[in-house]
Amino acid sequence: MSSSNDYAHNPDHYGFQTNAIHSGQEPEKWTSRTVVPPIVMGTTFKQYEPGKHAGFEYGRSGNPTRNSLEECLAPLEKAKYALAFASGSAALTTMSYLLKSGDHILTVDDVYGGTNRFFRNCANRMGIETSFVDMLDLELTEKSFKPNTMMVWIETPTNPTLKLVDIKAVCEIAKRKNPDIICVVDNTFASAYFQNPLELGADIVSHSLTKYMNGHSDVVMGAIMLNDEKLYERMKYLQNAVGAVPSPFDCYLASRGLKTLAFRMQAHMHNGLKVAKSLSENPRVEKVIYPGLESHPQHELYKRQMKGFGGMISIYIRGGIDESFRFLSALKLFSCAESLGGYESLVEHPAIMTHASVPKDQRAVLGIDDNFVRISVGIEDADDLIGDLNQALEKAIPNN
Repeated sequence: MSSSNDYAHNPDHYGFQTNAIHSGQEPEKWTSRTVVPPIVMGTTFKQYEPGKHAGFEYGRSGNPTRNSLEECLAPLEKAKYALAFASGSAALTTMSYLLKSGDHILTVDDVYGGTNRFFRNCANRMGIETSFVDMLDLELTEKSFKPNTMMVWIETPTNPTLKLVDIKAVCEIAKRKNPDIICVVDNTFASAYFQNPLELGADIVSHSLTKYMNGHSDVVMGAIMLNDEKLYERMKYLQNAVGAVPSPFDCYLASRGLKTLAFRMQAHMHNGLKVAKSLSENPRVEKVIYPGLESHPQHELYKRQMKGFGGMISIYIRGGIDESFRFLSALKLFSCAESLGGYESLVEHPAIMTHASVPKDQRAVLGIDDNFVRISVGIEDADDLIGDLNQALEKAIPNN
């Protein structure tokens, strides 16, 4: 690996897509001058003499392929720094070590099931308390802060009911309460292409790269992006100490996925909006939730806070659990599977699948009912996807 920085790409001078292709990817980094960063699988690195190395010592502490990915991720979120982890949950777990026993986390009530599970069943065993709050209600949110609140965890759009939280407003409340509160935004559903929380007051942006950022359903990985140097140094230390790091091969795949992120998100939005409008007109569907529709309760916030939205749609179909099962089973192009954000279209039943770990009474409050279905619209031909949804709805609810 070359030691010269004369060739370094300056992301401040370029746009999103240019940075996705060039940041951290400079051929001059490598003695071979390969255009595609190599997969460095070595776990240890020869030192010039004891304690004097070429930037790498041991694979958990740092890896050239991982570094290239992190350098690419940072500018996409308008950040100075990025750190990659073995999964989105691994990033969450590592961030929890920023806190101590007796601290309090304030989070949105409609948070991803895995995050809900970690806060309720894992963080609490470390003496960290969590409150789940409807952050659409800013007055309630402000009242929910405690003297020991040290982290605010925002997810927007939320998973799976696609509520939008006003990032700027909640972060301002937090900093008024205590400037040391760490504001984290899970930006997985929006992707860095459509929303940049650091510009709205967040301290850390978190991603499950597994979803839109990688976009090919072949990598499990997480990442955080941030601007504060001291906070970065703390998280860099924890990345190494906790050790939940991704493999070099997965870093290579995620780096490849970022190269087409902008184009994929444009295609997801085109298809998502078209499918959402079609479902809104289908008499077998009671309700369609999609931020890009004017019918969305936070559509005005969507226009202020986001640059667009991808392919995530949530719907309530007419009927109950039987109709939902028949609908999911009748689809041909949509696979009934967990996860989201890949080029392929997926559909799932949150109450039974992704959010089964959320307590039943909490699911009822959130509206995660038996007739509630989450759709991840891929980048196939939109008319084909609409046709598949319509035929499955007809089979599931024949006597509408």
